Amino acid sequence: MTAFATVPDLLAVEPGTELGHSSWRTVEQPRVDTFADATDDHQWIHVDRERAAAGPYGTTIAHGMLTLSLVPIMIGEVATVPSATFGLNYGFDKVRFTAPVPVGSRVRAAVSVVGAEPVRGGAKVTFRAVVELEGSERPACVADMIIVWME
Repeated sequence: MTAFATVPDLLAVEPGTELGHSSWRTVEQPRVDTFADATDDHQWIHVDRERAAAGPYGTTIAHGMLTLSLVPIMIGEVATVPSATFGLNYGFDKVRFTAPVPVGSRVRAAVSVVGAEPVRGGAKVTFRAVVELEGSERPACVADMIIVWME
């Protein structure tokens, strides 16, 4: 974990600096089912175990958006600013889903800094999260997340 002492310290980070990896998370079927219920996306490839077993991946797979929804918490495991009043999810840039996440597999994020700029009362930082899929050479997702940290 990288803990930045103050919000302005984020502005001194060189673009491309690698901050580390989050912990591994196992993507289980109950999480996929709950996500399907929350988003009304019940496509068979995600929730129908029997049909998916005969499908292209041999099992159900996580929704791409479920994988993306894990990125903020994974970044938060790697980069913190204890002195910040709060961090605001400003959005995502350049999101790509590059490999399916089979149910039962594990993912984690390799986090780096793309860039940072000052904003009134804080700093706007773009983090790159490469969501690694255990046992795969290809990542499951690559996304640039922008967080505004306020003092």
